[in-house]
Amino acid sequence: MTPDDETLLSTGEIDLLGLIEASSNSALLARVSAGGRTSLAIYKPGEGERPLRDFPPKIYRRERAAYVLSDALGWEVVPTTVLREDGPFGPGSLQRYIQHDPLLHYFTLYDTRPETHDELLRMAVFDLVANNTDRKGGHVLLDPDGHVWGIDQGLCFSAPFKLRTVIWEFAGRPVPDDLLEDLGGLLDELPAELAELLFPMEQMALQMRVADLLENPVLPFDETGGYRVPWPPL
Repeated sequence: MTPDDETLLSTGEIDLLGLIEASSNSALLARVSAGGRTSLAIYKPGEGERPLRDFPPKIYRRERAAYVLSDALGWEVVPTTVLREDGPFGPGSLQRYIQHDPLLHYFTLYDTRPETHDELLRMAVFDLVANNTDRKGGHVLLDPDGHVWGIDQGLCFSAPFKLRTVIWEFAGRPVPDDLLEDLGGLLDELPAELAELLFPMEQMALQMRVADLLENPVLPFDETGGYRVPWPPL
């Protein structure tokens, strides 16, 4: 991503194009325009969120937190995501839309595109560290350049360990050294913005998950016997 992507999303005029019908919380397709540039984006207003028992309101802020973490690691797992207080339906997140073929999702990528496996493994590591509770197969997108992206990260960063994901094929695999090196910096200091987006206990738990992974650098198995998979899986 370039700084211009974040500037465009942060300052551009938002024109709503339609509702993403399959989304459990309100998600709207938008066109963002500024300075002669345009981009499609996904706008998620706080007003459209369903109340959750295990997450506080304003989960759209966790969409931004996931991007901040991905960007700090240099992994490009999460598309550019900003917060907008002036959205058409009030405060919410705005994420760059990823052009993709909806028939290509985690399951088809894993089965038919072995060249994506390194990026899928990296996403599994990211989800473990971010404590993603909702990594469905349809949240994994392949863009026209062949890069794998993860979307819908609003249900991340809980302090209690709640990992739920469809990405279990890499369980038992060692985490590559370059990823461990990237993660090591989080033990010294988290990105400053996370202090504004997450509770102190959530920040501490994030660093503890990193420390545990560095001590035992292997992707875990689902110790619950198959219950750590979100529903529906796609």
